[in-house]
Amino acid sequence: MLNLPNLLASLRILIAPIMFWVILNPAIFTDNGFDISWNYYAAALLFVLASVTDFFDGYIAREWNQSTILGAIIDPLADKMLTIAAFLGLMMIGEASVWAIYIIIIRELFITALRTVAVSENISVKASFAGKVKTVSQMIAIGFMLMHWPFAIPLLWLAVALTIYSGGEYVWSFRSAILKGNNS
Repeated sequence: MLNLPNLLASLRILIAPIMFWVILNPAIFTDNGFDISWNYYAAALLFVLASVTDFFDGYIAREWNQSTILGAIIDPLADKMLTIAAFLGLMMIGEASVWAIYIIIIRELFITALRTVAVSENISVKASFAGKVKTVSQMIAIGFMLMHWPFAIPLLWLAVALTIYSGGEYVWSFRSAILKGNNS
């Protein structure tokens, strides 16, 4: 069902590859006489615009009672597409650690697979507070790296630590739900 929250998540999916392309192609600005910083601004603007849709799609879905199965699928997918596009682009231009990005992507793939198993077992897969903090920390780190601001790299590693922590919390919750189900 296409409703406003799902359209906003779909917009995030569309913005992700455009932002990725902008990150990797600073010549679109420099070849036209603009400073390289315009590339940073354009990529950051796209990222912030897409990130704002993440807030509003969830808010509208809850407040207007427009939560759908499609939304439950595309919202986290859109988040991952956006953050992975930004992280890969930043890594490819040498602004982000390969190891940090590897850890983040592996965690995201693993937890996505675990969520799929959880759904097949009728186990609740709602995002935890730690998962939301992880997402916000990743978005802040990406913003700092896109703008080449100080503390970008420490923020990236903080996001990695929160990514690992929230992944561990998710695994522990899943394990507890499985054990609880087997003891019934």
